[in-house]
Amino acid sequence: CLFLMAANVLEEDSMEQDIESPVTIHQPKLPKQAREDLPKNINKECAKRKIQRYVRKDGKCNVHHGNVRETYRYLTDIFTTLVDLKWRFNLLIFVMVYTVTWLFFGMIWWLIAYMRGDMDHIGDSTWTPCVSNLNGFVSAFLFSIETETTIGYGYRVITDKCPEGIILLLVQSVLGSIVNAFMVGCMFVKISQPKKRAETLVFSTNAVISMRDGKLCLMFRVGDLRNSHIVEASIRAKLIKSKQTKEGEFIPLNQTDINVGYYTGDDRLFLVSPLIISHEINQQSPFWEISKAQLPKEELEIVVILEGMVEATGMTCQARSSYITSEILWGYRFTPVLTLEDGFYEVDYNSFHETYETNTPVYSAKELAEMASRAELPLTWSVSSKLDQHAELETEEEEKNQEDQNERNGDVANLENESKL
Repeated sequence: CLFLMAANVLEEDSMEQDIESPVTIHQPKLPKQAREDLPKNINKECAKRKIQRYVRKDGKCNVHHGNVRETYRYLTDIFTTLVDLKWRFNLLIFVMVYTVTWLFFGMIWWLIAYMRGDMDHIGDSTWTPCVSNLNGFVSAFLFSIETETTIGYGYRVITDKCPEGIILLLVQSVLGSIVNAFMVGCMFVKISQPKKRAETLVFSTNAVISMRDGKLCLMFRVGDLRNSHIVEASIRAKLIKSKQTKEGEFIPLNQTDINVGYYTGDDRLFLVSPLIISHEINQQSPFWEISKAQLPKEELEIVVILEGMVEATGMTCQARSSYITSEILWGYRFTPVLTLEDGFYEVDYNSFHETYETNTPVYSAKELAEMASRAELPLTWSVSSKLDQHAELETEEEEKNQEDQNERNGDVANLENESKL
């Protein structure tokens, strides 16, 4: 849309220039503030802007870090770096670390045997080698594996006539233990990460706006598919929307808290069955001035975050989802999913995402509050208003009586004059 508008401007400018001019005109790149200030009725395609998600429906953040120059910081926390890698790279590094250490120490064992002359006295019963039955690099590599993994088949054994071999044995044993602790710990954390547990925490496909207890509310539903519970579960929500300050500063993707029961404790959940999370749209809500007609025009995103500890492992788990304006249904409610059976409650997850339409005013919460205040004014001022009305009626009646009396007096005077004539 921007390029089309810029092209139209450039075409108008180029009309005034020479046709054979060799000068090439580049399309200018305008900042987002300037793009928003441009008139919206230039092109119909401008109105159809696609909202880019900040957090996808599966909970993954749609943000890529580019131009990171201080890459050495990843190496300072190598453990977290390895855990964050994908499984194929993690397994590759796991195999390569063990293979390289075995080859490295196998090479050193072979060099010790070669420098001591053990290779020249293979089969000599009078010669005491550093490692018995070590006759080449392959056998040195196998002895390195046996030493680091403490397998000990008993065929290749180090002798007490090789002090450098004893030192190397100590070094390899210590370093092997460190490598085992590091790599096995990395794999254990990788396997036990609670990310997979978050996949069984589901959010409703759509959020809804409807009346609840006489107040306009924004609602969405959360549920847990497993029988094991999330301990200390809590929910919070963020509104992602760009804004411009009074000083003219443009803040992209500004985050605003959405109150889902923080002050009343409703944000702490006992997530045994699906729950409907409600946000009351009041004066502190960012949806205070948004009506049904204005909602599709808003470029906003609601990010919901569910946190808690996994009951089986005690690790903290976090599940995320988001709702854009096209996924917020005005005037709908969620279909009930909980039914009472013979001795237990049953949850029907087939209806988890279903909604039904309900009577909901199309006005914003601010407009509804103003209407309610206007409706209450006659009740609060009923006495004074009635007195004023009675006073006005009395004055009007007196004026009418005087006019009638004047008319009657005029008619009587006319009759007297006629009788005299």
